[in-house]
Amino acid sequence: MGEKVQRSVFTTGDRAEAMAVLEEVYAVRGARRAPHEKFSMRVSTAGVGPVSLERVRWQGAPAGGIGEHPGVLRVGRVLGGAVVVTSARDTLGSRGPFLLPQRPYTSRWEGLDILSLSLDAAVVQDQARARAGYETLRLEFTGARPVSPALGRYWAELTAHVGRDLLPRDEVMSSPVLQAQMTRALVTALLHTFPNSFLERLQTPDREPLPGSGGVRRAVAFIEEHLDADIGVAEIAAAARMSPRGLQAAFRRQKDTTPTAYLRAARLEGAHRDLLAGEPAVGVSVEAVAARWGFTHRGRFAAAYRDRYGQSPATTLRS
Repeated sequence: MGEKVQRSVFTTGDRAEAMAVLEEVYAVRGARRAPHEKFSMRVSTAGVGPVSLERVRWQGAPAGGIGEHPGVLRVGRVLGGAVVVTSARDTLGSRGPFLLPQRPYTSRWEGLDILSLSLDAAVVQDQARARAGYETLRLEFTGARPVSPALGRYWAELTAHVGRDLLPRDEVMSSPVLQAQMTRALVTALLHTFPNSFLERLQTPDREPLPGSGGVRRAVAFIEEHLDADIGVAEIAAAARMSPRGLQAAFRRQKDTTPTAYLRAARLEGAHRDLLAGEPAVGVSVEAVAARWGFTHRGRFAAAYRDRYGQSPATTLRS
């Protein structure tokens, strides 16, 4: 079983309580507001493993404070109201998404409704090194704004999906594979959305010699043996004794696909077998089968299944 999602909701109109919660959740210290103006604050959080989603709604008096997030990479998106974040490098005042500084910064907000997603910086660092095939890569983010509007929209859509379809659903989050896939998707999006040294490394020409078919055969064997495990490109490449970039290129040349697409297709086949053998009368459901094989979105799973097998998953289960 996967880790249990930790959820909390906190509402207060007490100034001292509000400041204590802001310091605990957002590492905001020295928070200040007009002392005699009424206000209310509501904080809701949901987190599992290295992922945490936070929403803070502050109504009433303007306020400000000093923030710092060592060890955490946090992306904020303003849903309502206004916030201005000022660091040594930049001043951020847009609705976002924007990457909050890891070094100390000052912020001021009013009538704020902000959604933020946090990732453990060490986990992001490890995955960046594995994806780049460079064990000594020092991950450093060099900008707080998305590299393109399209990627900014993608990040916003992904975090909305996590908050709406994944973290609230215990059946989905009970799967270690789905938890790992969620984390991997968020790390991948973060690394490609905001300027950083990982992206700069990817722009370096790949001088790895063209591999033979042995590496792809090793990768395929590893995938088939670990379909229900927490694996991604980094683990598959290690089993193939290749770099992630070399493995991607080899799969495209030899199989006209990618390692992750091959893994997804193999898991779809596993789900198909389970649906054929399943008995709805004893509690087998399409959602449970999809979750077991790492498919978090029922609609996309159904569409992929129909494309592959010519019928809906529910039809297969009932047959």
